[in-house]
Amino acid sequence: MKIRVALVDDQDLVRTGFRLVLEADGDFTVVGEASGGRAGVALAARTRPDVVLMDVRMPDLDGIAATRMIVRDSPVRVIVLTTFDSDSSVTQALHAGASAFLLKDVRPAELMQAIRDVHAGDFVLPPALARDVGELTDPDAARTLPPGGAPELSVLSPRELEVLIAIGQGLSNPEIAVELFLSESTVKSHVGRILAKLELRDRIQAVILAHRAGLVGGGA
Repeated sequence: MKIRVALVDDQDLVRTGFRLVLEADGDFTVVGEASGGRAGVALAARTRPDVVLMDVRMPDLDGIAATRMIVRDSPVRVIVLTTFDSDSSVTQALHAGASAFLLKDVRPAELMQAIRDVHAGDFVLPPALARDVGELTDPDAARTLPPGGAPELSVLSPRELEVLIAIGQGLSNPEIAVELFLSESTVKSHVGRILAKLELRDRIQAVILAHRAGLVGGGA
């Protein structure tokens, strides 16, 4: 079945470009467009897409608030489109429940792969943004981490530690599979065990932990 995508952006040209890219591929169908946040929330409620491409800055209701409203009321996954010119926007979108962050000038192949990954339940962070997220002081995202900053990593197997490092670098499950010569299903199993063993809420906490533990980003 095709992945159903909704487009929410106040620029007609941007929406048109994304529609042309997606509809040229047989894996996707665009179920609707909206030019503002409120209209985007209504569109998601009406069409129940699998994935929403959501701009950050829009009139009447910004993409952060719209994302929060959409994911609160449905299983729809949201990909936030941003220029990354504001760390606060990235952090707010993260808290709102976005499943991915992409630059607006993302290449078509990367956009389509991100949509596939998010639809499959993965969380997509470009490596540059993964580094930024790792540096964030985010009490909410880190609230389950022990006072010392990182759980005892010895509970992880050597392979699980490799996967945690790859997560910290911002790699998606398919990218980790290629990097470590594993199947995607095996990577998904490793990720699940890592989150369970380290008592982490989600993949973002794993990114933060990997940085704070010095596994990536030039740490110890």
